[in-house]
Amino acid sequence: MSASQRPLLFDSHAHLVAHDQTRYPRNPMQRAADAPYRPPGVIGRPGGHHGPNPINEVPDAEPMLRWMREENVDGAVAVQKRMVYRYDNSYILDSSDAHPDIFSAVVILDAEDPGTPELVRRWVRDHGLAGLRLFGGRKPDGSMPWLNSPQALKSWEVINEAGLVMDLEVLAQGGGGPSIPAIIELSERYPNARIVLDHLLEPELHDGEHFGLDERWETLAGRERIFFKFTSINLDHCREEGYPAKQVLRRAVDLFGADHVMWGSDIGTSSGTYKDMVQRMIDASDLLTPAEQRAVWHDTGRRVFVKGGHVNAGGKGSKAGS
Repeated sequence: MSASQRPLLFDSHAHLVAHDQTRYPRNPMQRAADAPYRPPGVIGRPGGHHGPNPINEVPDAEPMLRWMREENVDGAVAVQKRMVYRYDNSYILDSSDAHPDIFSAVVILDAEDPGTPELVRRWVRDHGLAGLRLFGGRKPDGSMPWLNSPQALKSWEVINEAGLVMDLEVLAQGGGGPSIPAIIELSERYPNARIVLDHLLEPELHDGEHFGLDERWETLAGRERIFFKFTSINLDHCREEGYPAKQVLRRAVDLFGADHVMWGSDIGTSSGTYKDMVQRMIDASDLLTPAEQRAVWHDTGRRVFVKGGHVNAGGKGSKAGS
């Protein structure tokens, strides 16, 4: 299918990884010795299911631009790849500076670092930052107190002041359900922040009615500034665990509304060619109406991450610090 035959899409979750390892040296994270085995993705052993014969394309910005043109994707949220670069966001910021009409930068920073709030404030000014992803340590019980720690709240304040996106991957054992009360409290405390929850908070696909989007997820419905990404990770879970992706997506749209659900490829972590990722999402959308498809494939992601019709405000075009 040619680009002209593809529906218009916006990719809300693309992990850019540079071919140039001299200018952008990799500093891969090492998984704990007792961490569960996960098949290899672009590097190391990242999250997601990869199937028996994973295909991994390195999503450098230049081939990404070509793949996006081929698949009729008019913009992408460039999400920092922590497994590759940790907290050095140089490549994400440089790519969005070089292509401000295409790439929107979502950086990853340490929630407990006292320098994070001011760094975010500076990058909002200098690079037209679109959003922030925070990370921190995990306790033995799987909880992540950094989400709303006193230090993390200082970064929430910066995002709230700027009216930007707080992009969250908050996964405990058994999915993101345990984090939902804290997310709701934060959404009420910071009403100008748009909260985007990656991979639907990875619900456990344990029944044929709600597909893990149970009464805990139902408390998130109807909240104007909380949004959800449906990504290749969700599609992989459906494939590997034997659940119908189109019914899972239908449940998500019924619960949250198509104006609160957006597609993301997860290229750079999930396996598969970009063409395959686009086609799998299109195939999973059979139970949506044409209006719902347009929203999930394109309009919701662009509306949430793009200001004034542009993916970001542009930058200075120079290599960013970290």
